[in-house]
Amino acid sequence: MRWKAGTTGRRRGLLAAATAAVGAAALALGTASAVSGATAASASEQAAPAALGGNWYGAAPYVMPFDNSPPDLGPVMSATGQKSFQLAFILAPNGGGCSPTWDGTHPVSSDTQAKSVIDGIRAAGGDVTVSAGGYGGTKLGQTCGDPSSTAAAYQQVISKYALKAIDFDLEEPEYENATAIHNEIGAAKILQQNNPGLYVSVTTAGTTGGEGTGWFGKQMLAEAKSQGFTPANYAIMPFDGGFNGSAAQISALEGFHSTLMSTFGWSSATAYAHEGVSLMNGRSDTGEYFRQADFQAVLDYATSHGLSRFTFWSVNRDRQCSPPDNNGQTSGTCSSVTQGAWDFTKFTAAFGGAPASPPPTDPAPGACTAPAWNATSVYTGGMEVTYSKHTYKAKWWTQGETPGTADVWSDEGPCT
Repeated sequence: MRWKAGTTGRRRGLLAAATAAVGAAALALGTASAVSGATAASASEQAAPAALGGNWYGAAPYVMPFDNSPPDLGPVMSATGQKSFQLAFILAPNGGGCSPTWDGTHPVSSDTQAKSVIDGIRAAGGDVTVSAGGYGGTKLGQTCGDPSSTAAAYQQVISKYALKAIDFDLEEPEYENATAIHNEIGAAKILQQNNPGLYVSVTTAGTTGGEGTGWFGKQMLAEAKSQGFTPANYAIMPFDGGFNGSAAQISALEGFHSTLMSTFGWSSATAYAHEGVSLMNGRSDTGEYFRQADFQAVLDYATSHGLSRFTFWSVNRDRQCSPPDNNGQTSGTCSSVTQGAWDFTKFTAAFGGAPASPPPTDPAPGACTAPAWNATSVYTGGMEVTYSKHTYKAKWWTQGETPGTADVWSDEGPCT
């Protein structure tokens, strides 16, 4: 789930109605363009820097540059060592159409405000990734007619800001729309092909169940598999769903790890290398609490298991409220827990600065020894079959359910 300004701050992707928030945004944008003393004019003349190394694109925390009192990111970078930020969100226009906007209201084609923020970050030695989607609002995958036109709209964003990374935040209500998800995944694949070296991440909802994400999340993964699309990583958001601290979050990540293996036929190491987590700092909008110790525990898990993404929602919230607990309320501009300024951004900085693990090399697949799957045969739990050069194991009784398309089958990996 993500944040929508105008209420408690939840549901990322829509603008706040409050005039005060707009005024604060304008002030922050004005100062952000002067990060490290660079003026907007001089920064805009600079060419995009070389891509960041290490895990930095996977460590980019979310920032709303137009809403929720966006902070001046220069001091954040100086205080934490953070080099990357993820600006949110790119949506279709509120009135409809297949052209990219910020939050449905600011056309990318005429934007100068977000660009000044990006220029300021780059002038200070950092870089950005831009996130498309979020919770609420109208997504380009819903309004563009097909993957090609959806990709063309996103390409405008990549070209406008010379992006080296982009995130697809696929969640409610968009991921309940099979056509929209087909368009978004197809667009991501096209962008990946047309922009060599582009870092593409996918973010989706997390659940406390044993599979790490729900039915729609698994359908999204199945769509990616059917299109032959593999991003840098898939990240789940283990909050707003009955989570209680880091133990529940790590349990969800382990379940999602198993889901990635069974969906794509990946080894354990490959699944971890394509897995990520998107946290929420402080009090969630359902009353869960994720404090600094929880972030540390999940960071330790992410680094020890070789995950390639560790991010959170949001830098706008990474400051202490007044009073610190915000009277038990969730805010879009502060965390509702006791903290120092930018405490949570220091965790993404630690992840980003860690050496990136080399991609794992899977062992060569073994011979296909199980009998070929037969649509008329009855299979019970534990029985194995070969289908489409993969070995599948039945979880329970089944007949006529094709391996790779039904939950009854566990993908044991490729074979020859």
